[in-house]
Amino acid sequence: MIEIKVPELAESITEGTVASWLKQPGDHVEKGEAIVELETDKVNIEVPADEAGVLEEQLAGEGDTVQVGQVIARLGSGSGGGTAVATKTKTETPAETAPAPAETKVEAVGEAKKVERREEHVASPGKGPIATPAARKLAREKGIDLSAVQTSDPIGRINVHDVTSHESKPAPKQEAPKAPAAPPQPAASGKEEERIKMTRRRQTIANRLVEVQQTAAMLTTFNEIDMSAVMALRKRRQEKFVKDNDVKLGFMSFFTKAAVAALKRMPYLNAEIQGNEIVLKKYYDIGIAVSAPDGLVVPVVREADRKNFGEIEKDILHLADKARNNKLGLSDLTGGTFTITNGGVFGSLLSTPILNGPQVAILGMHSIQLRPIAIDAETMENRPMMYVALSYDHRIVDGREAVTFLKHIKDMIEDPEQLLFEA
Repeated sequence: MIEIKVPELAESITEGTVASWLKQPGDHVEKGEAIVELETDKVNIEVPADEAGVLEEQLAGEGDTVQVGQVIARLGSGSGGGTAVATKTKTETPAETAPAPAETKVEAVGEAKKVERREEHVASPGKGPIATPAARKLAREKGIDLSAVQTSDPIGRINVHDVTSHESKPAPKQEAPKAPAAPPQPAASGKEEERIKMTRRRQTIANRLVEVQQTAAMLTTFNEIDMSAVMALRKRRQEKFVKDNDVKLGFMSFFTKAAVAALKRMPYLNAEIQGNEIVLKKYYDIGIAVSAPDGLVVPVVREADRKNFGEIEKDILHLADKARNNKLGLSDLTGGTFTITNGGVFGSLLSTPILNGPQVAILGMHSIQLRPIAIDAETMENRPMMYVALSYDHRIVDGREAVTFLKHIKDMIEDPEQLLFEA
């Protein structure tokens, strides 16, 4: 009998959710073939079989929370076929004590196995309060029982802020037990509703966004950029660029190179806060926000300062394709130092981007629109203009630095030849 366990997911991830079973009991599984897909806070992971055999038991259902190391399935030897599951454990059911037709025995064993799976599932770990990995870690360090921690989160998930708040509260007085809350009433007649369970990733996104707003002193500054020079440059160089790099020259590579140059001048925007210390990053791993089927993800372009325009465009295209096909790995999503998000692809004219914690700054791009611009005291022209926004953590980034940073972005995009002279 081969046990299929939840593998190590990542340093900070201790649990996941069973997204879907790719094999059903009785199915033959080849060595290395994926059996189940697990959803974590960041990515989906397929768990393969270490050996060939027949899937005999599923010990967790789709949507169940499972812990690293937990046994979630059992694999037996055999060549496949539906009888493998039914005949595996004849002695486990009382139906064997009296003669019975073979079909009845199979049904009885199947029922016994369902009960066995339910019992093992109830006894398995991971059925306590829902909490983020960081909250679980902090609770262990403080000796706090998560079941006693209250949260205002609409989905009932405990985060670091809830654990910290619980620690500072006095011990509650004993109260008489309250009557159970009344079950939610159905919608009024004629009003159609649909309830959809939030995916683990969507829950994580929701909690992190709320956590950032609760912990960071977030502020946003705005500017606008004349895109004429970049658009003219792209038009002149596009054909040769595609021929040399096998990818189109987009706007993201310009903004990525401009952001790196501005971060070198304003290093506190390429930092994070850890306790009472500021960690200044001496490398430039730029996150590019991408819309994926399960929500916004931020894959990272590594060492953007060392890459040319073609390499950056290829990285962005490759990461976006992986995101759309749900193939991003943890290594694609971790360790970013600064983020760029482009709401303009959806038609957004102006917005306030939310920080991608623990980063302390994020640049927001928007739609390009023709607007009348004063060229001088007597001349007006229609120019392709883009509003840009920089959200930043005011705890370590002052307004002067933020405004200066955004002004550097504006200057380099409006005169893109400057980017050729940036180290």
